[in-house]
Amino acid sequence: MNILLKDISNCMVCKDHLPLGPRPIVAAHPKSKIVIIGQAPGTVVHKTGIPWDDKSGENLRNWMGITSIDFYNPEKIAIIPMGFCYPGKGTSGDLPPRKECAPLWHDVLFEHLQEVELILLIGKYAQDYYLKVHSKKTLTETVKKYKDFLPKYFVLPHPSPRNNIWQAKNEWFTRLVVPELRKEIKRLLL
Repeated sequence: MNILLKDISNCMVCKDHLPLGPRPIVAAHPKSKIVIIGQAPGTVVHKTGIPWDDKSGENLRNWMGITSIDFYNPEKIAIIPMGFCYPGKGTSGDLPPRKECAPLWHDVLFEHLQEVELILLIGKYAQDYYLKVHSKKTLTETVKKYKDFLPKYFVLPHPSPRNNIWQAKNEWFTRLVVPELRKEIKRLLL
């Protein structure tokens, strides 16, 4: 696993398309029980090299009901984004994750993750990639049907503060989905 993580950290496949250059962000351990698959690192994470080291990460840890100590323990939680490097800025936020990463690295990473019991699919890119035809037309529809994807996958919206409007419109998420997520996380990490 260490050799694989080193290979990923040295990946240069997309270097010509990355405005800040390559800095693959990934964390995993053969004992990881939970895998978080999000979109791609933002500029803050690109600078620090620490996954989810921003407001989105704070929100995600709050949804999960865990501390930073558990969140950043790869023996408990693996963090494998759809795109491992910051993709650049678009007209309304960051660009989508680069399409090269997931097909190149995800399967080989999962070959080393034999104790995974739950995969959090955060956002439409991860959900479409992993759920394929089972993903609903919209993220809202997919998240509403989160029980359909258990016990393997737990689908979530992106925890970005930009999604506060979505959360305000979909108050059922905080009331119904977050407690179920916390219950699953607690069950797996205790």
